[in-house]
Amino acid sequence: MVTFTINENDSGQRVDKFIIKALPDLPKSMMYKLFRKKDIKINGKRCDISAIINTGDIVTVYVKQELSAEKKHDMTFLECPDSLNIIHEDENILIVFKPVGLDSHSNSTSTSDTLINRIKHYLYNKNEYSPENENSFAPALCSRLDRNTSGLVISAKNAIALREINEAIRNGHMHKIYHCVTVTPPPKNQDIIYAYHKKDDTRNIVRISDQKADGYREIKTGYKVIDRKNSLSLIEVTLFTGRTHQIRAHLAHIGAYILGDGKYGNIALNKRYGVFRQALCAYSLKFLLPVNSPLAYLNGLTINAPEPFREYFS
Repeated sequence: MVTFTINENDSGQRVDKFIIKALPDLPKSMMYKLFRKKDIKINGKRCDISAIINTGDIVTVYVKQELSAEKKHDMTFLECPDSLNIIHEDENILIVFKPVGLDSHSNSTSTSDTLINRIKHYLYNKNEYSPENENSFAPALCSRLDRNTSGLVISAKNAIALREINEAIRNGHMHKIYHCVTVTPPPKNQDIIYAYHKKDDTRNIVRISDQKADGYREIKTGYKVIDRKNSLSLIEVTLFTGRTHQIRAHLAHIGAYILGDGKYGNIALNKRYGVFRQALCAYSLKFLLPVNSPLAYLNGLTINAPEPFREYFS
């Protein structure tokens, strides 16, 4: 059997969700069987799969010896740099500026050098994160950006912050502003536009339609032109919905192609300017959290990145 003492970062979640993270090698089918056989207990008592665990609880899982061996902690984050461009930090969250060319998370083509691994390394060196002391939690990104998009990314240092920020994003309690450069001007100087969005996972591309159709979800994007030079426009974009590639695809749909965008942009104009990574930056964050949130102290705080793309308009 294996026994876990629940700490603050484990608390407040369902026991099955905890076990999936604490025992990643345990097949889900076996876990469900253990629940049916009453071989998973909280404080020595049988529990339902949906039971909520709290700090100080003892969770016991009666599994075979080979599965109850000491958990192997992934320390590959120590292989990457711990250098970060930190814009804001407190005891709960870390807001960093992600440069172009750095992946947010590991994928099939990236190395261990990712933004989240740099954050883990940084917090490890500060003694604010130790995998050996955690059963189910690791610092995590609450927002993420494409490899070739720069800007602000929020990381949670603890489970409470992770839940609060993720809930705020889902409920629209965060105001996010992006800046981008387009090679063709939008139809108006300022507008809020609507359309329908569908992701094609097989091609890693999204499709935009003016008409609602099967599999399409509504999107809402606000934009304002804040500077112009020749055919280039510097645009402030407000995301009211947060779909994959929403800004790039939605602006392209109205004829305002982002400079350097090789997926939705104007390839000929990108070549003319010699820019091949999208000129898109997550520029500003403002918190609008409920007053009873543990992170309500962030309300009224606006976090800005270094102002991007001014070189095109000087």
